[in-house]
Formats: sequence, C-alpha cells, structure tokens
Amino acid sequence: MIESNPANDDLRRRSQLLNTLSISDPLPNGPEHFDAAAFTAHTLSSPQNLAAVLDHTLLKPDATRTQVLQLCHEAAEHRFACAMVNPTWVAVAAAALNGTGIPVGVVIGFPLGATLSASKRDETMRVLKLGAHDVDMVLNVGLLKSGQSADYEAVRQDIRGVVELAHAQGAIVKVILETCLLTFEEKLRASEIALSAGSDFLKTSTGFSTGGATADDITLLRGVAGHRAGVKASGGIRSLVDATTMLHAGASRIGASASVKIVAELAGHAADPLRWAFAKRTAFFARPRISV
Repeated sequence: MIESNPANDDLRRRSQLLNTLSISDPLPNGPEHFDAAAFTAHTLSSPQNLAAVLDHTLLKPDATRTQVLQLCHEAAEHRFACAMVNPTWVAVAAAALNGTGIPVGVVIGFPLGATLSASKRDETMRVLKLGAHDVDMVLNVGLLKSGQSADYEAVRQDIRGVVELAHAQGAIVKVILETCLLTFEEKLRASEIALSAGSDFLKTSTGFSTGGATADDITLLRGVAGHRAGVKASGGIRSLVDATTMLHAGASRIGASASVKIVAELAGHAADPLRWAFAKRTAFFARPRISV
C-alpha cells in the first residue's frame, strides 16, 4: 500500500483550488522562490537588521496618547519598519515621527473586516491624508467564506479599492487574512485573491481573534506569494525565538507589540553566542516541513 505524501497532497489541493478561482484580473507573474534561509540569516545578523522588519504595534482599544507617543519614540530610536496604530492616532504618530524617516502604519476595517467597502475606502483616504504609509486592511472574512464566485469577486474589489487609493499616494497595503478562521482551501483562495487585487503583503492575523500567526500558515502564504509579495506574521509573537521561527517559515515582516524586547534579546545573544546558537537551532527545528 502506497502512503499519501502530505506535501504532494497540499500541492494537489492547491492546484485544484486555483483552477476554480473566478476573478477578473490575471494573477501577477514573478519568480516563485523566496530564499527564507538567506533572508533570515541577514535579518538576524544584527539588531538593526531585525528592527527593520518589525512593525512596532499598539492596537489595543485603551491605548492612550502617551502610549502612542512612546511607541513612536521607540520606533524612531530602534529604526523599526513602522509604528502601527489605530486610525484615531495617525495624525499624532505622523507628527511625532516627522523627519525621522519612520513611516506610520494603520489598520483599516479593523478588526472584523466586515465594514462596507465604501467605508474602507473612505477610511483609507482619510488616514493617507493624515500621513499613513503602511495600510493593513482586514479582508471580509464572512464574504470569503460564503463561497460563491460573486462573493470572491466582491472580496477582491473590496481589497482593490483600498489598494488603488494607497498606491496612488505611494503607500503600501497588507491584507490581513485572519488565518485562524479559515480552512486550508480558504487560506489559499484568500491569498490569491489578495495578490490579484494588488496587495503588497499577505498578513496572517489581527491579533484580536481566536489565534495568531503560526509557522505552518506563514509557510503556506509564502508558498503562494513567492516573490510576488511580502508575508507578514502577526499575532502572538512575543520573543526572539517566536520571530526567528516565523522568519525561517518565510515571513519578511513581523508585527509585534514586543518589538523592543525582541531586538534586545538579539543584542543580548550577541554577547552570548552559545546561547544564541542554541536558540536558533531550536527555532530552526521548530519550523514546518510543509511544502507548497
């Protein structure tokens, strides 16, 4: 009896799913391979390189002005990829980061993704005018899971409306899939729809649902994205080992509220190479073996 190969099964399921996609634009073309090992080695070669892929994040509903300003101070000090805030704090963050070269990130349709497409576009337009650069929008999960071709196209148009506004202003878009709520097939479909709509990144999670980023999901999203887009791991990443695991799996951006701690851990390990070698080995062997 021949045993089924999980990797081949995944590839077969993906191929079958992509044949059923019904979207009006062709998928972008580009190299399929992303060298996660090389990217990880470069990122972990210094605290500065690690900081450059971390979105320093403060999205809790009770965040205060003082906390937002502290976030911005830390983002500028450590040179994080961006300071990620809720829409109400974009103007404050933009003023605090003016002249630092650190962009402001913002969430749209957060955290459910179930707002009207017109509302997402209006919110996007307003935060761009206030100074946002990284726009992390939540996909309409319920519409995706409804499973009709018209629903899939509506999800795509929902994303496309935000992408067009952002790209016109030189901003980037990361589409939050909320992977903890999706089946394997839905993750594949959501990823391809987001890419066809022009998303710059596929992002796992809001951090406000039933689960956060997993290495398996990062591997899956990177397998779909290849070099066509970045992959952002977010939700539950609280340590250097967590971040390293996500990088090995294929993440090119990480969202975390513990960014300062994560960078400090790497700086500390530089002074203790044996401990750091053990930590890297642990993260390496924790990475998923799924091939997509």
